Amino acid sequence: MYQPLADILRPQSLDEVYGQDHILSEGAILRRLIDSGKIPNMIFYGPSGTGKTTVANIIAKQTNRTLYKLNATTASTADIKEIVAQLDTFMAPNGVLLYLDEIQSFNKKQQQSLLEHIENGKITLIASTTENPYFYVFNAILSRSTVFEFKQISADAVLKAIHRAVSYLEDRYSIKAMPEETALEYIAGSCGGDLRKAMNAVEVLFSAGRANDGCLTITLEDAKAVSQKSALRADRDGDNHYDLLSALQKSIRGSDPDAACHYLARLLEAGQMTSACRRLMVIAAEDVGLAYPQVIPVVNACVDMALKLGMPEARIPLGDAAVLMATSPKSNSGHIALDAALEDVRQGKGRGFPRQLQNMHADTYTMERDQGYLYPHNYPNHWINQQYLPDDLVGAQYYTYGQNKLEQAAKQYWDLVKKSE
Repeated sequence: MYQPLADILRPQSLDEVYGQDHILSEGAILRRLIDSGKIPNMIFYGPSGTGKTTVANIIAKQTNRTLYKLNATTASTADIKEIVAQLDTFMAPNGVLLYLDEIQSFNKKQQQSLLEHIENGKITLIASTTENPYFYVFNAILSRSTVFEFKQISADAVLKAIHRAVSYLEDRYSIKAMPEETALEYIAGSCGGDLRKAMNAVEVLFSAGRANDGCLTITLEDAKAVSQKSALRADRDGDNHYDLLSALQKSIRGSDPDAACHYLARLLEAGQMTSACRRLMVIAAEDVGLAYPQVIPVVNACVDMALKLGMPEARIPLGDAAVLMATSPKSNSGHIALDAALEDVRQGKGRGFPRQLQNMHADTYTMERDQGYLYPHNYPNHWINQQYLPDDLVGAQYYTYGQNKLEQAAKQYWDLVKKSE
């Protein structure tokens, strides 16, 4: 029966696990827990192919616990009840460990069905998820579990695993691999930190390769062919998609054009051009804003051009938009002012209107035609002091001029106008 290379070479001890030193190195908290044998209920959170299932297997083996595995995408409450029923018929000397993969696929009722059994100690739960558990796992489970984050594996760590896989396959097929320069490095860098995908790519290269005199040439072209875009982490509805959008906006807000180009490139390579366009338009108003308001129609034009062109040409106007905004002065004063006003409105403040601001139809029944409104254009500098806010909000200040050239110039102008009244 076929067994994937990633499964054959799955680490059998914590020392063989790649890329999770922050929780598994000597002295790290998860390593100390495992060594002590006192395993709490845990949630492993992180991208695919980073070792979550592997570590659960090692925990079960090292603590001599009976291991049950369920995948929440296909399992049901009945499967959990079946495991519990088996516990009543035999005693596991060191307890039972239930590894529940993709726990976010369980609904609230299904997750709650676990509570009784993890509270009475019959089952120790290790749940894994590729999504943020604080959004997708219900509080009752979270409060009874310790969350450990598994991070994306670095290219250097992946490359070490690739060399191990190549050595194994050389022995298996009795051939000598001759990789072209940077071929293996390309796989390590393009797998997106997913060790399983890197292993699959190496296995395909050996399976599809043609040995000549006991030597197998691994070309860069073949490495690119088996890697392609399959490893890009930007699923449309997952955390990583929104992490990329967030990173793009924060990089532009932080005036780092290099980082902005990097995250925009990742979105475009993952086929998320529409989402990138929408976020760029938001950034124009939210982060550049009144410091350079002309950027808003410029970015809108870039986005419109990109949507008409499609990829790959769309990258040109979108790159211009990202770099322009990253290198522009920044101000969030406009939307901060509106948010403050919205908060007052939501609290019920500002009912009604000053009499002079009402439409003339308000006088239909009273026949009062003179509302006391002063028409600003009839006064010097097109301004006259009069009340605009409702009576209960007179004196409220929502807008503060931003510390940039354009808004400070406007402030100086209005300070001078109002001073000369």
